[in-house]
Amino acid sequence: MDFKQVQELIKIINKSNIGELTIEEKDFKITIKQKEDQVQTVYAAPSAPVYTAALQAPQAVALPAAGAAAPAGDAPAAKADNLITIKSPMIGTFYRRASPDKPLFVEVGSEIAPGKTVCIIEAMKLFNEIESEVSGKIVKVLVEDASPVEFDQPLFLVEPA
Repeated sequence: MDFKQVQELIKIINKSNIGELTIEEKDFKITIKQKEDQVQTVYAAPSAPVYTAALQAPQAVALPAAGAAAPAGDAPAAKADNLITIKSPMIGTFYRRASPDKPLFVEVGSEIAPGKTVCIIEAMKLFNEIESEVSGKIVKVLVEDASPVEFDQPLFLVEPA
């Protein structure tokens, strides 16, 4: 199968209501999947410069809805299509407070505004305060305190104000 044939298959799948197509030939296998419903996603920006090679510039990206992937909740969920996801802008360790004896930055039900620190991510011995870029109310915390996080991993669900 050549590149032109793959492009044609993608066009056909995009125009149809087929969710997924897999083709196998001898030593070749291709799977084409349709995009699912989308929710708005916002990356939180670190408040200090981060010197990590893997870091990419924060940007808003639409992703497939991940309602089933989220752990059981701390609060009743609002409409999933209305929620904004705050994602990790880097790889590191997620902390919900500045130190063990300090209060949490945010909890379920906390009101946030742009510039408010929502967590800290430690990367290579640098503690980066992650600030919100949206206004709203924290509906769900998706990561356990002191857990490792990946770039682009959802951290919080926010009901926009």
